[in-house]
Amino acid sequence: MPPDTGTPPLPAAPAPGAVREKRVNLALQGGGTHGAFTWGALDRLLEDERISFDGLSGTSAGAINGAVLALGLLEGGRQGAKDALDRFWRALGAKFAVSPLRATPFEKALWGWDLTYSMAWNAFDTATRLLSPYQFNPFPMEFNPLRRALEQSLDFERLREDKAGIRLFISATNVRTGKPRVFNRHEITVDALLASACLPNIFKAVEIDGEAYWDGGYLGNPALWPLYHDRATPDIVIVQLNPLIRPEVPTTSSDIMNRLNEITFNASLMSEMRAIDFVQRMLEAGRLEQPRYRRIFLHSIEDEERMRNFKMSTKFNGDWDFLQTLRNYGREAADSFLAKNFDRLGRESSLDIQRYL
Repeated sequence: MPPDTGTPPLPAAPAPGAVREKRVNLALQGGGTHGAFTWGALDRLLEDERISFDGLSGTSAGAINGAVLALGLLEGGRQGAKDALDRFWRALGAKFAVSPLRATPFEKALWGWDLTYSMAWNAFDTATRLLSPYQFNPFPMEFNPLRRALEQSLDFERLREDKAGIRLFISATNVRTGKPRVFNRHEITVDALLASACLPNIFKAVEIDGEAYWDGGYLGNPALWPLYHDRATPDIVIVQLNPLIRPEVPTTSSDIMNRLNEITFNASLMSEMRAIDFVQRMLEAGRLEQPRYRRIFLHSIEDEERMRNFKMSTKFNGDWDFLQTLRNYGREAADSFLAKNFDRLGRESSLDIQRYL
């Protein structure tokens, strides 16, 4: 964990009956259209005026949700952010309505939301395994539904120029060096967001300033360190999309690939959580001192039980009914988090890191 200096002590607990605003950092995972779950979680958090936001770190769908949230807050406060998120996801759903992976009513009835066994998904999956996007672009004429949706939803110049808004960090993976690249708010462009969401078996690497980038989830899903490196806000609320734990061992090819994908995109997050847990235990034991090292409180908004039901193929499902389903799951998860853990914000972690060690 990077050292820090000059960190003020944590504020005293409020008087009985008083409700103090809780300022938090947000860490938003990537996961394709499963990011609609994050949309729902943010929608619910924005409704609670006891919560305010200091910084936000996001990857892939988390990066996009973060940029839309930041611009919405700038343009219209909490309601502006809610409206901006709604507009973006509606626009994305409209773009995916013409996707070759769109489920037919028959497929929905037969397979639910899992497109793994649909003819469209099998053809798409086979093509991307045999041929790279440099040999075969699964989207005709370099079609990327994300680019059009982002360009129509975000005023990037206004987002970059705002100096008083929420801190924003977007992660991507440098293909050549294998190192993470974190774009701050003043560096964010449509290409930075596309780089953060660039799965290399589907899209060509995104080039920015002569460097090629892939999905940020390989090295930071999301990156936590930018949030605690230079600020005093101790709470980080992770909105988690990828299940960390599955009780069953996968046996089919599709299930094995799905679990491998989850483990890969959770690895960097688990590594950072372990490092934070180690420092916190050293602080509690008196072996490290503040302000050089700070207290960090980790929290998580998740619904692993429900999200385990969705396989990798559904991360490409932009059907509007499916997006609304995930949005509702996210709202319910955030509502449960606030009910159970609001009083712990600013005081202690509600995420049991030891569960994952």
